[in-house]
Amino acid sequence: MDTARSIRLPDFIAVGPPRTATTWLNRVLRRRVGLPLNVKETHFFSRNYRRGLTWYEGHFRHCANEPVVGEICPAYFLKVQSRERISMHIPRCRIVITLRDPVERLYSFYKLRRRSGLVEAGFADFSSDTAQVLSFSSYANHVRDWQTKFGGQNVLVVINDDLEEDSQAYLDNITDFIGIGRIDIGAERARDKINTIEVSPRSARLARTGRQLRNWLGSRRMYRTRRWLDKAGVWRFCFEGGPAFSPLDPSVKRRLRDLLRPEIDSLEDLLERDLSRWKNATSQSPELATPEITESQ
Repeated sequence: MDTARSIRLPDFIAVGPPRTATTWLNRVLRRRVGLPLNVKETHFFSRNYRRGLTWYEGHFRHCANEPVVGEICPAYFLKVQSRERISMHIPRCRIVITLRDPVERLYSFYKLRRRSGLVEAGFADFSSDTAQVLSFSSYANHVRDWQTKFGGQNVLVVINDDLEEDSQAYLDNITDFIGIGRIDIGAERARDKINTIEVSPRSARLARTGRQLRNWLGSRRMYRTRRWLDKAGVWRFCFEGGPAFSPLDPSVKRRLRDLLRPEIDSLEDLLERDLSRWKNATSQSPELATPEITESQ
């Protein structure tokens, strides 16, 4: 890779994990900071890295006069390789980590993967794989690794509970951290739509084909074509049409809360914050997302 030449790369990256209101954040920050043109997530530091730094820089050519440039890509959070690559190319990058009740997030993430055709089992079976659940939900270990790699002062961790309770203060925390003026969202709704992923796909095979096509178009930066197909209803046909998802089963929720309690305890110690709400078997946080289909795999 050509890393010697002077190019514009992000000053900050919001790394997720998926299903933590990163689409809401993208909508609020867009047109206030320089973000990738025509797309939310480039997936450069994960699946598109082989395309080279010049490919990535091309997403920010319109940002020459922007005081702050960033990317919001929740797929990076869990991937050690993404963390290493960001550190190598943008060592002074500021990192924003958005966290959500891990049980609620896991169910939302499952629905995303089910809609993409990556999972066909029911949630009870999906979540019975303890190793998989822990790998998706070990917040503390990943947060600690991001802090170690970039320095604690360059990593901001925000919690979706705060977005629910005071969206303005939540956003102020982020804008102060990335170095831009505060954005008054008094006229904007913090909760665009609840439970956006409501139905499973009509066919897992069709969903996988749709996902592969979306990824192929994205790897070639054909984002306008993707949007045109979205408006034409192609993605909805690929990813919807099946049975509606049921509410999260209380017994499954209790089992997962017990399983993840040590992880939450570790995160409480790391952040020095009370997260007892995440340990309560009856608690449930609304899903914050916009209706668009995002790439978070």
